[in-house]
Amino acid sequence: MNVFAQSEGFKTSNQNKFDSSSNWSYHFQLTTIYQTHPDFNAKVSGPNSLSPFQEEALSLTTTVFIGRKLWKNAAFYFNPEISGGKGLSGVLGMGGAFNGETFKIGSVAPTPYVARAYLQQHFAVGTSKKKEYFDNEINQVKEIIPASRITINAGKFCIADFFDDNKYSHDPRTQFMNWSLMSGTGWDYPANTRGYTWGIVVEYIKPTWAARLASTTVPLLANGMWFDWNVSKAHSETFEVEKKLTFNNRKGKIRALVYHTSSRAPSYRNAINQMAKGDSLLLPIFAGFQQGISYGGEKYGWNISFDQELLEGIAIFGRVSYGDGHSSIWAFTEVDQSAHLGFSFDGKRWKRPNDVFGIAYVVDGLSQDHIDYLNAGGLTFMLGDGKGNLNYQNEQVMETFYNLNLTPSLWLTADYQLAFNPGYNKDRGPVNVFGLRVHVEF
Repeated sequence: MNVFAQSEGFKTSNQNKFDSSSNWSYHFQLTTIYQTHPDFNAKVSGPNSLSPFQEEALSLTTTVFIGRKLWKNAAFYFNPEISGGKGLSGVLGMGGAFNGETFKIGSVAPTPYVARAYLQQHFAVGTSKKKEYFDNEINQVKEIIPASRITINAGKFCIADFFDDNKYSHDPRTQFMNWSLMSGTGWDYPANTRGYTWGIVVEYIKPTWAARLASTTVPLLANGMWFDWNVSKAHSETFEVEKKLTFNNRKGKIRALVYHTSSRAPSYRNAINQMAKGDSLLLPIFAGFQQGISYGGEKYGWNISFDQELLEGIAIFGRVSYGDGHSSIWAFTEVDQSAHLGFSFDGKRWKRPNDVFGIAYVVDGLSQDHIDYLNAGGLTFMLGDGKGNLNYQNEQVMETFYNLNLTPSLWLTADYQLAFNPGYNKDRGPVNVFGLRVHVEF
C-alpha cells in the first residue's frame, strides 16, 4: 500500500472499532518551565540586554482543549487558557529567546483568557472514495473525513497550528524550548504577545501534498496584546505548500512558505534618520509603547522546513527562513534570517519508547537596517544594548534535551542551551542556560 494513501492519524487495526458517534473531544495540558543561567561575561549592557548576572525564571501555562462536532464534517474548537510567570530577563536580550512558553505570557500573575475559538469545516474534492480516520486528540474530534478535501478554519487560533508544522521541532511543551526552534524565525508570524490571532485558513489537502492560505489580523502595537481591526490597512497573508516524502520507505515532509504583512511597523532607516535629527520619539514606538505612527509598514519573507526519519527512531530536521528586515519586527521575534539543523531520537533503541532525546544548532541574523538602528541607540521590544554598543555577530544557540516519560500523562524534561553572541553582540556571552520542564497532558 502507498504510505501516503492514508493520513498519519489512520490506524488500520482500529478501523472497525471506530466510533463515529463520539461528538465531543476533551483534553488538558499543564506545562511549567524553570530556567536559570549563571553569571556570564558582558563588556557592554543596555536597557534591553540579557542580564549578565545569575538569574532564574519560572513560567506556567495550562489549557483546556474542547472540541464539539456540529454538522457533517464540521466541528468547533474552544481553548480557555491560563498563563503566568516570566522568561529570563523578561524575555529581553535574545533573538532566539530561551523559553517558547513565555511568548504567550503578558503578565507575571496567572491570567485567564481564550486562546482559540474557531470553526472547522471539511468539503470533499473530486470523486475519490478514500477516507482519513482521525482519533480523539487535542483539537481533533474523532471523525472520518475525505482524504481529498478543502478545509476552512475560521476564528481565533495560533497560525503556527497550521503552518510550518515540523514534526520534531515545533512544540516547546514537549520538544525544543528555544523560540528559533519552534518556527522559522525569519517568518514574523502574525500573533499578539500570547501567540494568537484572528483570521481564516483555507487548506487544500490531497493524500501526498497540501496547500494552505491564511489571512489574519496583526497586533495594534509591536508585540502588543490587542489586535488592529483596521484590516484594510493592517493584515498578514501566509501561503504554504507541503509535500510528503519517502526515504528508504521512511516518512518525511518538506514545506515552502511565503508571507506578506501590512501594519504600522515603522522603517528602521526612517527611524535612524529621525534620531539623527534629535527626534527620540521612535525609541519607545519600537518598544511598543506609543501609537503615534501611521500605516504603511510592509514586511515579506519566506521559510523552508523539512523533517525526515532516517532510521527507526532517528530523524533529521531543519529550517531556513528570511525576512526582508526593512520594517520593524511586529509580532514574533527579533530575527531577520535564520537557519538550523537538528536530530531527534526516540527511546525505542534503549527500551524507553516514549522518551525523546533531541539536539539542534541555530544561527540567527539581522538585516543591515536592523543592525544600524540598534547601533544608533534604538530600542525594540526585545533588543537594545545601547548606542554604539552593538559589536555585531550572528547569534548562535545549541540546544539539547531529554524528555522522560514518567507516566502515561506526565513528562519531565532536562534542557541545556548554550548561546553565543546573545542579542547579536560578540562583546557579550557565551551564556549557559539550564532548564527543567514538567508537562502534564491527558
